Amino acid sequence: MDETSTKQKKDRAEDDLSPKGVRNCMTPGGYATLKEESRRLLYDERPKIVEIVSWAAGNGDRSENGDYIYNKKRLREIDRRVRYLTKKLESTEIVDPQKQQGLEQVFFGATVTYIREDNSELTVTLVGVDEADFSKGKINWLSPVGQALLKTRVGSIVKVRTDSGTETIEVLNIRYLLD
Repeated sequence: MDETSTKQKKDRAEDDLSPKGVRNCMTPGGYATLKEESRRLLYDERPKIVEIVSWAAGNGDRSENGDYIYNKKRLREIDRRVRYLTKKLESTEIVDPQKQQGLEQVFFGATVTYIREDNSELTVTLVGVDEADFSKGKINWLSPVGQALLKTRVGSIVKVRTDSGTETIEVLNIRYLLD
């Protein structure tokens, strides 16, 4: 397989992270974070790498030039990430949890406290695919737990299918916080 077809497959694989027909929801904070990453890559990091590649190319034999080879690879990585971010940002539907006040059901952007079978309480916020960070209590709204929580109310008991089996959880609290 040649390098071009491998690159095209990687690009397609990155583009296919969201299931077909599913809205690409994101909080305003998540959108701003991705937009800032795109800006930083395009206007800060990429020009520096282009300068290094240009300098290294002028040093002669490129086949054994570590600076040229490494930075050319880094340039491709930056370009791939920028393409991904551009497509993501163009198709994003921004959902502001602040505008969802007074809802009694769980929807995108909700912060939900639930109790697990082992009596441990967890508080999670349902966010977009690219914003998920479990260490900060942010879970992907398309994850098994996120899907199980959608449209539930306080007191709802739902089953969640996880890697380790099926677990029953009970919703204790629902709120919509600012980003």
